[in-house]
Amino acid sequence: MKVRYFQDTDTLLIEFSEEAVAETRDLDEDTILDIDRKGNICSITMEHASTRAGAPHFSYEQIAAA
Repeated sequence: MKVRYFQDTDTLLIEFSEEAVAETRDLDEDTILDIDRKGNICSITMEHASTRAGAPHFSYEQIAAA
């Protein structure tokens, strides 16, 4: 998974896989979802990310299995 923040356009791109995109869906006017031919999410693109998602601040935490 890759997370990229483009400061010049205030765009957040979260890439889940490198599979070819078969379909692109507009979730709203500022959010795009890319899906592969199997229905899996390839990526999510979010415009105005600083106000909608707190970008570029990012936190990652891996939780150990119990």
